[in-house]
Amino acid sequence: MSRAPLEGYDLIGDVHGCGATLATLLERLGYHQRGGVYRHPRRKVIFLGDLIDRGPRIRLAVSIARRMVEEGEALIVMGNHEINALAYSHRAPPELGREWLREHSPRHNRIVRETLEQYRDHPQEWEEALAWFLEIPLYLDLDGLRVVHACWDQALIDELRVSRPDGRIDLDFLAAAVQPGTREFRILDRLTRGSHILLPEGVQIHSGDGFTRRSFRAHFWAHSPLTWGDVVFQPDNLPDDLERRPLTEAETARLSHYGPEEPPLFIGHYWCEGIPALPAPNIACLDYSAVKFGRLVAYRWSGEKRLDANRFVWIRVPREEQARPQPWEIDFD
Repeated sequence: MSRAPLEGYDLIGDVHGCGATLATLLERLGYHQRGGVYRHPRRKVIFLGDLIDRGPRIRLAVSIARRMVEEGEALIVMGNHEINALAYSHRAPPELGREWLREHSPRHNRIVRETLEQYRDHPQEWEEALAWFLEIPLYLDLDGLRVVHACWDQALIDELRVSRPDGRIDLDFLAAAVQPGTREFRILDRLTRGSHILLPEGVQIHSGDGFTRRSFRAHFWAHSPLTWGDVVFQPDNLPDDLERRPLTEAETARLSHYGPEEPPLFIGHYWCEGIPALPAPNIACLDYSAVKFGRLVAYRWSGEKRLDANRFVWIRVPREEQARPQPWEIDFD
């Protein structure tokens, strides 16, 4: 049976283990399950990474996405939480002087705790998930649109393409990337975590996710930014009057820039809040803090060069479990 021509892509932001909410969103978008795979007759999904950690149905989220990707019904890019899990789960080479690529510190243990607990009785499934994570590319540069988890840095992507034209990494790349200052670290850090600016000595942000941070997330589309407030991109406010603090030359030089003439770009990562909106005419961020009782957001892209906020589709995640939308079609997990 021949498939109808592809109308476009439905790009879905950070799921973070909200598997049932993901199934509900897919159903709202017109996907239906056949043979354990969500399918649409004329569209495909692109997942923006961060399927795992924090949420109540992590295995379900990974199963839905993996089955769709393997059946050709979806594409996906790597998120920093998949990178974290890979590094946390693989031993370091002796020359690094530690046991694991990502140290099992209290902070790192806390981030991955729910994922490991939910896979605890399914160790083979977890090993298969980790192997699949290594097959996920860091970015997609398709006809008419681009996708990356956190930041499109053209120079670093070009550098990656030289040795890895498919955008995929392996364990050797990962081992090099856990060492600050390496080429691999710069690529992985920028594409999956974005840009950060250090706060002044002694200043901290007590973030809404329970972590204390000494830096803030900066975006990459401001034209000639002058102050910290021109580039801050996170729900947590900067303390005191730091939004008016001038960017130094060194800080400005470290920022990437994605110009308005570039193709539409879709990112996740930044845990936005409120009603989905476009931060720039050619950029959509689709992470709206679903796992923090926000929204699991999709954008229905059908070839437009100028993005349209009316094309966002979302499912709200209320705090009260009995009020959360329930998908009809889940018959696996």
